[in-house]
Amino acid sequence: MPFATIDINIDPVAFHLGGFAVRWYGIMYVVGIVIGAQLAKRFVRRLGASEDDLWSVFPWAVVFGLIGGRLYYVVQNDQMYFLHHPLQIFAVWNGGMAFFGAIAAVALTIAAFAWRRGLAIWPMLDVAALFAAFGQPFGRIGNIVNGDILGYATHLPWGTAYLNPGSFAPELGVAYQPAAAYEILANLVLIAALVLVVRRGTMPGRVTAAYLAGYSITQFVVFFWRANSITALDLKQAQLTAVVTFAASLALWWWLARRYRGVSRGPLAPAGQADGPAPEGRVPDAPVEG
Repeated sequence: MPFATIDINIDPVAFHLGGFAVRWYGIMYVVGIVIGAQLAKRFVRRLGASEDDLWSVFPWAVVFGLIGGRLYYVVQNDQMYFLHHPLQIFAVWNGGMAFFGAIAAVALTIAAFAWRRGLAIWPMLDVAALFAAFGQPFGRIGNIVNGDILGYATHLPWGTAYLNPGSFAPELGVAYQPAAAYEILANLVLIAALVLVVRRGTMPGRVTAAYLAGYSITQFVVFFWRANSITALDLKQAQLTAVVTFAASLALWWWLARRYRGVSRGPLAPAGQADGPAPEGRVPDAPVEG
């Protein structure tokens, strides 16, 4: 066993409310949603969005995001099992979610909301991208407690071994590469990159495109260590999705550059003024014709 192995002996069930088990996984999802929303809120005005509109769509985006994430997890895994045990589709604590599905569902929810109200979609999606990035590391902490995101068994100088029989680890006491911890580190790098994009000033939609590209890269890389089944081309399902999403993000970046040629939101205001008035000379959030 690696000399730096961390033994995790935490019951994934935090406590019971009557006959309902409240799990750390769900608690950390709630924490991620709350903190992600509060951090993203600091950039709302900078990105040209309306806080009132965002709070109006927020509950729907969260609900449909959770549904989309769970459904895409079902699609990625043993579909015949879920066909024969349909109630397990709703057992989000048993296997979790696939975040690419959540991204797609949230984007469609916001797009539909913006279209119905005649709002600019890109500022809202840019804030949503920051919200997702800020919230993801907390969800991964829930994965660490669960033991449901693991790498392969390892003899490296680090690893995680699960001792609690309620965990999802294939074997208790065996050291695995801490894939969920890798995910957290990748998320933090992505957050830093997105904040840099915002601080330097950028055209509408670029934060969204940067998030999609960055998240795709992190998933493509991290899944080489995650113990998931190969799907095709020696790649796993999430890696194939990441390749398609990355290509789409590049196409989106190119399209935005043409549509908003010459339009840019200025640099971020100094710390403490993120929600203050927009800098003087800010270019309107509208496309340049021609």
